Amino acid sequence: MRTLLKTAAALLLAAGTLSAQAQAYPSKPIRLIVPYAVGQGTDIAARYVADELGKELKQPLIVDNRPGAGGNVGTVAAARSAPDGYTLMIGTNATHAANTFLYANPGFDPQEDFDPIAMVGILPLVYVANNASPVNNIQELIRAAKAKPDALNTAISTTTCRMAHELFKQRAEAPMFPVDYKGSAQAVTAVIGNQIEFMVDTITSLRTAIASKQVKALGVTSAHQSKLLPGVKSVAEQGVPGYELVGWTVIYAPKGLPPEATRTLVAALNKTLARPEVQEKLLQMGIEPLAKSGEELKAFGVAEKEKWGRLIKGAGLKAS
Repeated sequence: MRTLLKTAAALLLAAGTLSAQAQAYPSKPIRLIVPYAVGQGTDIAARYVADELGKELKQPLIVDNRPGAGGNVGTVAAARSAPDGYTLMIGTNATHAANTFLYANPGFDPQEDFDPIAMVGILPLVYVANNASPVNNIQELIRAAKAKPDALNTAISTTTCRMAHELFKQRAEAPMFPVDYKGSAQAVTAVIGNQIEFMVDTITSLRTAIASKQVKALGVTSAHQSKLLPGVKSVAEQGVPGYELVGWTVIYAPKGLPPEATRTLVAALNKTLARPEVQEKLLQMGIEPLAKSGEELKAFGVAEKEKWGRLIKGAGLKAS
């Protein structure tokens, strides 16, 4: 009898071990929510990262586009998903920093409802001038703005561009006037055509115009020179200490992810994003790879939310 009991116990233990191994995370496809439309920049980057991460995890990542309300629709869907590691989302400075202050009820809290897994990268902006302008760098722009307060116009096309403008006014004490355009393409055309003297937008939006010498690059908005635009110093490096305003993308999970899933995802994402060919592809998409995870990434999210909130309130933008 004892022998039979021992044998049965051994079989049960073996079965339990095999069952646990069979269910090791991840054991099925993972959904990646993209809170923007198909074909938009974040969507393109998300699909590429999903494919590469899927190879590392040996499970496919299925992209689920949930656009609407500036990214809030998809972000709410992610926040309400089970925290089991099988739903992730790609978040941005809009969904996880700005929208808290631009919408009266976004439907989620960036810190309370999400755990950041790993940063994909940043999207620096760049200040440019049209070719007719006598301004060739940031210090000359500051002097020109101070000489004619609020007389110099800067083309902007998104909230991120507006916040870069507001921070520049604040840090450089350069009183300039923002002029809204419906999209980057329209703003670029206006600058090239000398209808407006200055513009700030993503490097991706302006890289072609800069390369073809249709506009002059004055300074990038990241803390240091960007790999996306070699040879162009940052605003901070040109005498405006503490100036930094960039877009960014981060992979998030609903709050409360199991520790095993967190460890697996962090390790897989960090390994994937560190590969040279992945970094090169992201640069081509206009994203400068930047590694952050764990407590560093949590602190970054808190600091960015505070920064964007301060700038949005300072600009007088009201929540809708």
